Amino acid sequence: MKFEGIITAMVTPLNADETINLDATEKLVNQLIEAGVNGLFILGTNGEAHLLSEKCKLIFAKKVVETAANRVPVIVGVGMNSTNEVIKLSKKMEELKADALSIITPYFIPVTQQELVKHYRTIADATSLPILLYNMPSKTGVNIEPQTVLELSEHKKIVGIKDSSGDFENMKAYLEITRNNDEFYVLSGSDSKILDLLEAGGNGGVTALSNVIPETFIELYESWKNNKLVKAQELQASIEPLRNILKSSTIPSSLKYCVTISGLNVGRACKPILAPTSKAKLVIEKTLKRYDKNE
Repeated sequence: MKFEGIITAMVTPLNADETINLDATEKLVNQLIEAGVNGLFILGTNGEAHLLSEKCKLIFAKKVVETAANRVPVIVGVGMNSTNEVIKLSKKMEELKADALSIITPYFIPVTQQELVKHYRTIADATSLPILLYNMPSKTGVNIEPQTVLELSEHKKIVGIKDSSGDFENMKAYLEITRNNDEFYVLSGSDSKILDLLEAGGNGGVTALSNVIPETFIELYESWKNNKLVKAQELQASIEPLRNILKSSTIPSSLKYCVTISGLNVGRACKPILAPTSKAKLVIEKTLKRYDKNE
């Protein structure tokens, strides 16, 4: 199993009562796979894992895994503060036949690097699934240091890292320190850094905006693979207007609105997150028209 290319950080389609919209989930999974994405990353930050109940997580994961039907890897987020709770949820995701686990660092209390090593190794020892570390220091308050990544990469179940730090030097440090391990994947969690990381020797990106414009990201990746660097650079630059408008509302409110007005109603974000303002909606609608090939 490979974790490379364009992997969509899927939004979680919700009904008005914040239960899982199974019909929209099935449609979104099929839409993304048919567009050519290389994997699905669910229950991450844009997937609202921090706001969903365990029951909702299991219902959603089951539907995604069944719909994907082994066409692409499904990476499921199970990260929480408690090592034991992560293990419990990991075992349930094993039963649902997830392909891999994504585990964000503990948050709220800044843990030490030694505590991170113990946390991840204990989980890895308890699961049969491959694990991708998830680094997002702006939200968690802790950065997984390169030396820690090296230590963890020595565990056979820990196969990669999604870095959402936005710090390209940090990503390069991960690449450099794991350069002798061909089976360790380094993925950009920042849509703006995908091409830079690929050029530096990374494996691809876990991208939120591929929920909306998957074809652009697939073309970017294929252009890079085929040594069409100028085209890849153009495509990388083309996502910036859309990326910038996502900042107009609390994550993932703008993103879900983008998906909805693109033709698939995925509902609003969980409370307390509010829908984008009327002004923000107008900006989003105007910006999205740039990506409509029929315009």
